[in-house]
Amino acid sequence: MSNPALPARAPLADTPWRLFLRRFLRHRLAVTGLVVLCLLGLLALFAPQIAPYSFDEQDLTIMGEPQPPSPAHLMGTDQLGRDAFTRVLYGARVSLAVGLASALLATLLGTLIGALAGYYRGVIDSLLMRLTDMVLCIPLLPLVILLSGMLRPTVPLLVGIIGVLGWMGTARLVRGQFLSLREREFVEASRALGGTNNRIMFRHMLPNALGPIIVATTLAVGSGIMLESALSFLGLGVQPPTPTWGNLLNYASQWLQSAPWLAVFPGLMILITVLAVNFLGDGLRDALDPRP
Repeated sequence: MSNPALPARAPLADTPWRLFLRRFLRHRLAVTGLVVLCLLGLLALFAPQIAPYSFDEQDLTIMGEPQPPSPAHLMGTDQLGRDAFTRVLYGARVSLAVGLASALLATLLGTLIGALAGYYRGVIDSLLMRLTDMVLCIPLLPLVILLSGMLRPTVPLLVGIIGVLGWMGTARLVRGQFLSLREREFVEASRALGGTNNRIMFRHMLPNALGPIIVATTLAVGSGIMLESALSFLGLGVQPPTPTWGNLLNYASQWLQSAPWLAVFPGLMILITVLAVNFLGDGLRDALDPRP
C-alpha cells in the first residue's frame, strides 16, 4: 500500500526578527557597509598579529626621506623610517575605538535625558529641554578644540569630551518617542497593574523606542571618527607617537608634494569607514521602519 500523503508543512510565521533581517538584506549598500566595518574591526583588533612591524619601529637605513610603497612596505614609509601600513592599522584601533565609545556614551546620556523628559513632562521636561537647547547653542567644534587644547587629552578623556558634548540629538529623538509611547495602551495597562515609573520607562517603553536609537548610535560613530580625526589633524587629539588616522594626516600634510601616499591611505580609511557607517545607518533605518 502506498503511504498516505504527508500534510504540507505550514509556512514559518514572519517574526519581527525575520522581517528586520529580510529588509536589511535587501539593502545591499548597508550589507556592504556592515561587511566593511567588520573587516576593519578585525584588522584593528588583530593589528599586532597582522602588522609586519611595531608602530614605532624605525628602519635606520631609509631615514631622512619618505619611501614609496614597495613589497617590503606596502604603503611606504615616513621620514623616520616607520612603516605606513603598520601605523594605519594601529591608527584604526584608536580611531574606531574613539568613534564607537563616544557614540555609546552620547547615546546613553541622550537616552536617559530624553526618556526622563518625555515620560515625566511638565517641569522636568522644560528644564531638561532648555538644558539641551543651551548646549546646542554652543558651537561644538570650537568648544571641543578649546577643551582639547586645555586638557591635552588621552584616549579615554577624548571619548568623554566627544560623548558628553554629543548627546543632544539623541535626547530630542528619545523625548519625541517617549511622548508618543506614553499614551499607548500597554503603558496604561502597566500603570494600572501597579508598574513603577522605572519599570514602565525601561522595561516597556524603551524597547519600543530602540529602532531610532540604534540608527542614531550608528550615525554617531561616524561623527565621532570624523571629530577625532579633525582634532588629531589639528594636533589637539591623541598625541604622537600613538598613531591615529587624524595625526597621520597631520604628519603627512608637510609631505603632500613629495610623498602623497602618506596622506592618501589614512584619508581613504576615514572615507571608507564613514561611508560604511552611513550606509549601515541607512539600512538599519529602513529595516526598522514598521511601515511596509
